[in-house]
Amino acid sequence: MKLVSAWLRIPFWQRVVAGFVLGALAGWVLGPAAETWFGPLGELYVTLIKMIAVPLVFFAVINAIGSLHGQKSVAALGGRTFLWFIVTAALAVGVGLLVGTVMQPGTGGLQLSVDSAYTPRDVPSVAKVLMDVVPANVFYALSGIGTRINAAGETVLAAGRGSILPVIFFAGLVGFAMVKLGEKVNEARRLTGQLSEIMIQVTRFVLEMTPLGTFGLIAGLVGSYGFEKLLPLGSFVLALYVACALHIVVVYSGLLLAHGLNPIKFFRGAAPGMQVGFVASSSFAAMPVAMRSITDNLGVNKDYASFAVPLGASIKMDGCGAIYPALCAVFIAQYTGVPLTPEQYVVVLIASVLGSFGTAGVPGTAVVMATVVLSAANLPLEAIGYLYAIDRVLDMMRTMTNVTGQMVVPVIVAKETGLLDRAVYEGPNTAAVESGGDAHS
Repeated sequence: MKLVSAWLRIPFWQRVVAGFVLGALAGWVLGPAAETWFGPLGELYVTLIKMIAVPLVFFAVINAIGSLHGQKSVAALGGRTFLWFIVTAALAVGVGLLVGTVMQPGTGGLQLSVDSAYTPRDVPSVAKVLMDVVPANVFYALSGIGTRINAAGETVLAAGRGSILPVIFFAGLVGFAMVKLGEKVNEARRLTGQLSEIMIQVTRFVLEMTPLGTFGLIAGLVGSYGFEKLLPLGSFVLALYVACALHIVVVYSGLLLAHGLNPIKFFRGAAPGMQVGFVASSSFAAMPVAMRSITDNLGVNKDYASFAVPLGASIKMDGCGAIYPALCAVFIAQYTGVPLTPEQYVVVLIASVLGSFGTAGVPGTAVVMATVVLSAANLPLEAIGYLYAIDRVLDMMRTMTNVTGQMVVPVIVAKETGLLDRAVYEGPNTAAVESGGDAHS
């Protein structure tokens, strides 16, 4: 136990880097045998990530929407807030797809061969994707049961073929039903919140496996393909940072300007929340600082901020849930030589926007949403494993983007509804903001 305690005391990102380095060394020394010996560790990690995706998203969405009840003046603001969440998420996906297409982060090195067990499926039409968001059987959707075409050409049920999108749709309906029923379902609302917390903790448990999963994935990769296959990773880091920076500087600034607000004033006032988000890699850790930043520094009504910022910390993830999965899809399509069709681009857009609302604000869960999007786009899920080793570096910029979006939307909505104190917003923004959460990883 002392050995385990000593291991857990090492910062998470250092453990992941250690797993990457040791996996590369093991792959280099053992060659193809590394895939046989250590590949199952990586496969187990991918399976664990897929295991937690549905319950994590399901309870996070219900809890976030259900929390609309009982908030002063917030029920009327909820629709407007969600609309801006959707608009900014869609813009974030567009930025991710654009940067991936222009910068080509998955090219420049040798191409990976798609796993022989991977069988590409027919890409559904946009109309079918939209129709399939509504589940015919909720329990099938929750258990991951979908359909496939058998040898006789018949459509049959199949485990592991389901999509996360119907789960998000049904969870949203349950959340809105809780709002409608109000005080009658207080116990259910409290239970859902507790279940959401439990799933967040389960996610933390699973993410502790990241160093071992990284070790197995990288050992198998290097043993099978050699170090040259890792070259695109540096390009991916650069592409993600460029995409997030463009979204923050161009998209958010443009929206603020469109509302007659000075972006420089916003970034100066929002800086404390952005900084904590970058260092802590956690929207929840940055949430108290973000809330105080937009109220004390930017003049947002405190009652509205007490609803909007926590809700955003649960479901507003432009970096982790929109830009990153979209860029992953483009990167992996380029890296594995599986080109994206126009229909798949639309699927990535829809899955990323809807999926971004189910990303919990804890470090590392972006890989869950990337898995969701890749599954929706019929891309090989295992390929995303090659990005796990650099996830800490990616997560810092992703989370700062998340937190910035979680402050931008309340400022915009407050401006539209008369809940913004312009005197405070235009002031010197010198209010001190103390750190409101520990920077756990």
